[in-house]
Amino acid sequence: MHAVNDLDGAGEVYARLGFTVGARNRHPWGTHNRIIQFPGVFIELLALGEMDHIPPPRPRSLSFGAFTRGFLAKGEGLSMLVLEGKGATDAEAFRAAGIGDFDVFDFEREGKRPDGAAVKVAFSLAFAQDERAPDTGFFTCQQHYPENFWNPAFQRHANGVTGVAGVVFVAENPSDHHIFLKAFAGVSDLKATSAGIAIETPRGEIQAMDPPDTSRGMRLAAIRFAVRDLGLAREKLGASATEHMGRLVVDPAAAHGAALVFER
Repeated sequence: MHAVNDLDGAGEVYARLGFTVGARNRHPWGTHNRIIQFPGVFIELLALGEMDHIPPPRPRSLSFGAFTRGFLAKGEGLSMLVLEGKGATDAEAFRAAGIGDFDVFDFEREGKRPDGAAVKVAFSLAFAQDERAPDTGFFTCQQHYPENFWNPAFQRHANGVTGVAGVVFVAENPSDHHIFLKAFAGVSDLKATSAGIAIETPRGEIQAMDPPDTSRGMRLAAIRFAVRDLGLAREKLGASATEHMGRLVVDPAAAHGAALVFER
């Protein structure tokens, strides 16, 4: 989830970089979003909407509006990591692992197909919490009408991106978070290097690295995109990206607080 102050402005940035960006959707809890789809993965651009609709935080629950409002008060950027989930099963697993004691959050909304036809989309969310990462949200998402959400037409991007290769956290001591990340991702193994740790999931890699600035605890810093043709991506990105170690990188200052990395 990429929290931004200007939803349409952020959508225009992603569109200029060659992504297909969905239309605006409205949530009943005071936030609006726009979706960028890839096979099995999506980026949710999220902004505040109707401030008077934001519910206050309450025990065993997370207020999306209140969390996003607090996050944006410190700056734009990648605010939450969401994994494919199983609803109540995940909530029970998180409780048993000591990384979350939240109620499952069920909601549905109306979506639209490319032809304008209305369809129902519904989700069950299970939340987890890393106390060493207070500015980052974590939850899993179970989709109940996936056939109404995923659309190959929305997954074709002019920059040649074929999917999300992974995400990158920054943390002062990445190893401090390995127990949480393993429990959250539901994996038993990880890779450790001098630069940090990495966990493989069916939808991409979760990395935690040691950066210069960790004043806000562990936080999401970058999305890694997979491309078949780096030349095509370079042409589409133009001056927005710089080349670094065989990858194209769009600086957070140009992408509403998120580093966007394009790699073969």
